[in-house]
Amino acid sequence: MKKLLLLALSALSLSVNAQIKMPAPSSTQTISQDFGLGKIELTYSRPNIKGRSLFKENSELAPLGKVWRTGANAVTKIKFSDPVTMGEKAIDTGTYAIWTIPGKKEWTIIINKDAKNWGTVYSELDDLVRFKVDAETMKESVETFTMQFANIKPESCELDLMWGNTYIPIPLTTNIKARIRLQVEKALTADNINPNVYNTAANFYYEWDKDYNKALLNISKFLDANPKNIGGYILRGRIEKELGDKASAKTHLEKAIQLATDAKNEDYIRTAKGVLGKL
Repeated sequence: MKKLLLLALSALSLSVNAQIKMPAPSSTQTISQDFGLGKIELTYSRPNIKGRSLFKENSELAPLGKVWRTGANAVTKIKFSDPVTMGEKAIDTGTYAIWTIPGKKEWTIIINKDAKNWGTVYSELDDLVRFKVDAETMKESVETFTMQFANIKPESCELDLMWGNTYIPIPLTTNIKARIRLQVEKALTADNINPNVYNTAANFYYEWDKDYNKALLNISKFLDANPKNIGGYILRGRIEKELGDKASAKTHLEKAIQLATDAKNEDYIRTAKGVLGKL
């Protein structure tokens, strides 16, 4: 009986132990970033330094001159839903692994086609592209390995790597202007055009193409259909400022201020006055 009881207690103990959940030593993070007309998804594991040597000759963590999985555990993955250029190298849509080779003054960044292994087996045969970026030094030390997207603009951004006092900015770009232009031109030739299309077209020609005559033509059509649109008058004032027509710009910015005052919209009032002050 005692033997059976001991066996039962032993089985219960194993069952309880099997249910114990502990946090991973290197936590996993997934980041999703809208970029251009697509999206970038990054998944990586984040080790801590814990007093160990880092980015040195034969260091315990990521030694100089040795291929590194750029994190811990599974290989670091990056997924592009739209083509990009990374370090001036063209990369098509798909999921890839990021490997790196740390250096004192510059790092080698490797985009590898095998994104399925655990991060312990690297094959140069699967490399898609390699390029070098400068290594920079930070004043503040970062304990947990960190990757993030920064300086995000319509056609450019950075993928930053930070650990210890080392900072690695990786440039990314995308070319979407021509694709947007085609969409705008197609929308403007439709049989029945929604007035909002004119506003979108005006913003594109003003912000992207710097074709201020086309921008003015389209914002004028938009305001014909929306004579009380505050943002439209502000945009028209900006466009006319670029065309050198300060008198007309002043008229439309003052119209925007009047409408914004009636609507009690302080944000629009400040914006219109800001543009007006630069005439």
